[in-house]
Amino acid sequence: MKTYHVIKISLLGLVSLFSFTGCSNIPEGVVAVTPFDKAKYLGKWYEIARLDFKFERDLNNTTANYSVNEDGSIKVVNRGFNYKTNEWKEAIGTAKFRETDNVAKLKVSFFGPFYSGYNVIALDKEYNYALVAGKNTDYLWILSRQTTIPNDVKQNYLKIAENLGFKTADLVWVEHTTQQ
Repeated sequence: MKTYHVIKISLLGLVSLFSFTGCSNIPEGVVAVTPFDKAKYLGKWYEIARLDFKFERDLNNTTANYSVNEDGSIKVVNRGFNYKTNEWKEAIGTAKFRETDNVAKLKVSFFGPFYSGYNVIALDKEYNYALVAGKNTDYLWILSRQTTIPNDVKQNYLKIAENLGFKTADLVWVEHTTQQ
């Protein structure tokens, strides 16, 4: 497995274009989940679907694992299997809350001072399924604690995303195999 210090997110991780921390990192009209329980969100998430971009292209079996760093920030470990090169890729970054930790509006970095948006915009009560937006409508992820998602949750998240201006017809549906 190769470890890369570049962006490659599912949830799980998050953007190919960076902006500085002072810029808005949530699409216009999109609202992050409030209240948000950071402790419930931590752990492993499977990427179910994404709007594809450079750093995740050709990846399946994509996951994101979130844990707390000593300084209180969130450690982000994104992992995926490149089915063309037949090798695992991993990116390690840091996420910080943009406001308070009860608002699911974060900024994530894989390159020093450059951050981009990571916004949980829909989440079930049990924290099993999440809809995550990046800094604009070019970045969207559907995440699950399992490798699949119930059809009713999928349809609900697709409807939410479409109503917010995301191009859900362009979603890449991630394959998960037992080689994880």
